[in-house]
Amino acid sequence: MERVAIGLLGLGTVGAGVARLLESGSERIARRTGRRVDLKWAVVRNPDRPRDCALSSDRIVTDPRLVLDDPEIRVVVEAIGGTEPALAWILAALAAGKDVVTANKALLAEHGAEVCAQARKFGRAVAFEASVAGGIPIVQALSVGLASNQVQNLSAIVNGTCNFILSSMGVSGVTYEAALAEAQFLGYAEADPTLDVDGTDTAHKLAILAQIAFGASVTTNEIPRRGIDQLQAADIRYAGELGYTVKLLALAKLSEGGLELRVAPTLVRRSTPLAEVKGPYNAIRIVGDAVGDTLFYGRGAGGMPTASSVVADLMDVLIGRAALTFRSSNFWPEGALSPTLASSTQIRSRYYLRFSIADRPGVIGAVAQSLGRHGISIASVIQHDPGDDDHPGAPVPLVIMTHSAVEADVVAAIAEIDGLDAVRAPSVCLGVEE
Repeated sequence: MERVAIGLLGLGTVGAGVARLLESGSERIARRTGRRVDLKWAVVRNPDRPRDCALSSDRIVTDPRLVLDDPEIRVVVEAIGGTEPALAWILAALAAGKDVVTANKALLAEHGAEVCAQARKFGRAVAFEASVAGGIPIVQALSVGLASNQVQNLSAIVNGTCNFILSSMGVSGVTYEAALAEAQFLGYAEADPTLDVDGTDTAHKLAILAQIAFGASVTTNEIPRRGIDQLQAADIRYAGELGYTVKLLALAKLSEGGLELRVAPTLVRRSTPLAEVKGPYNAIRIVGDAVGDTLFYGRGAGGMPTASSVVADLMDVLIGRAALTFRSSNFWPEGALSPTLASSTQIRSRYYLRFSIADRPGVIGAVAQSLGRHGISIASVIQHDPGDDDHPGAPVPLVIMTHSAVEADVVAAIAEIDGLDAVRAPSVCLGVEE
């Protein structure tokens, strides 16, 4: 049976998972591909660091040129993350005639066009299933299984850290800070969770999904995004009273105004599939013009779920299927026009609004009049009595759910309302996904 040498860049959580899976699943991989995988070199920064895999020390090296310049190595697996030096190493591997498997969402979101152009130039393939939603085969589903569809709508929970935090806040009523500390203690959040909680990680993944589902070449900075780091427990509680839960969603939708893209904490109606996704799990809802409503669910992060997708891509490369998919799908094509992105004057949604108002007559009427002047209709209202611990004259929360409204009108109305002397700005505005 033919042996195929591969090189592994990175031996952290994902890289170690890949090494373990190649070892434990070697017979299954050989049976399904007709080839035996030989992990020749694994490149690391610190060769003395303990690692959760049985790779012999003589195959753990620090010089990436051993992988990039070795003519025996046919496939390079990149698992270091970040854009540098990953970009330079991947471009070098492709130029050396090696196929590439990567789990790097930041790299593809920012440099997907450059990477794919290099692969086409040298007749190689890039496989990247693990870059979005870990072990969920969403790239394969969109590029192959749903290829006959025009995707109409995509809404996704693709950051397990944020979903764990929001689940904890919703179930236990704890603050954001307490939920984050619990996530860090359990290993669901990094010591520095900024890229997760500010929405950047989710925006990286949405940029990739937008390319596959809509052919839209956008960078992270072109996607409006808002994280969960400013979300208050009160809004999760009030959303629950209205029959909703709050999720950090990656949203993409075709509309008359163009392609709507955004990342934001969003109210999702309880009992719907996305609302029931708990803890560190991910889910992607896709609506196609032919297939209708579909849902993909599973573990979206972690060493072994992500390694599952990496090794599946490696197997596709060995069989030759990855090359066919890469050529036919034409990811990040050269010379592609930028998509028409819908503006705030073209985006419609229902909205959750929370105002902090003085507890005196006429204030609710003034708020309602401002909304009405901007064409915003009220669907429901919650106003609680002042708490026992509140001092006289303390502001009280006013929660409003709107009917469908134009985003720009909602923004203008909030600015007007926040200028009222009876309102303590800033107010809170969250979108609603039914």
